[in-house]
Amino acid sequence: MSTMTLSQLKAAARDFAQEFSTTSIAALYGITDGKAVGTHVEHAFHEFLKSRYSYVPGSSASGLDFPELRVDLKVTSVRQPQSSCPFRSASEKVYGLGYDILVFIYEKVDDGASLTARLSVRHAVFVARERTGDYQTTYGLNEILRRNGNREDVISFLEERNLPLDEIGREALADQIMREPPELGYLTISNALQWRLQYRRVIDHASSSGTVGIEDLLA
Repeated sequence: MSTMTLSQLKAAARDFAQEFSTTSIAALYGITDGKAVGTHVEHAFHEFLKSRYSYVPGSSASGLDFPELRVDLKVTSVRQPQSSCPFRSASEKVYGLGYDILVFIYEKVDDGASLTARLSVRHAVFVARERTGDYQTTYGLNEILRRNGNREDVISFLEERNLPLDEIGREALADQIMREPPELGYLTISNALQWRLQYRRVIDHASSSGTVGIEDLLA
């Protein structure tokens, strides 16, 4: 059995989403807990992959579903496409999370006649790691730099955006931004004890052509 590559993971995600969308699932009938639904989908996808490829599954230590590929799997409802992830550094809002994200976005419908649920995977979106920064933060910083803003302008912007940093941290991050302007990110990342990731903009851009680093594998 061959070791799974990134392109094979993407192709498998597409095939799984199409197959899974036609499956009736008795265990999820009447279930409204998004975490329970997401866990079911994640387990089903891993079982799908294990029958085809060799790979090392994630662990609590790695924090990623596919640590060798640096990819994390997220599952969320199309009604409110969002998830959470661990907070490591405020700079993740600027430079991204440091790994790619694969997001299954589903619509759940219960069938009262058969007492089963159908999960239609509407989007299987892949977001490259360089695009996992916060949109408003990265857009604002690039606008400041485009208008020849200086270090103090960047520090002021970081303070206005309420990034969880002290004064020394803001200054250090500002220096890095001046040296290394960030790529434009497409997530909406809300400050919390854990980052809250929102995917509506990602879905919109993945559905249209021309956005580098974001693709809807079902399009």
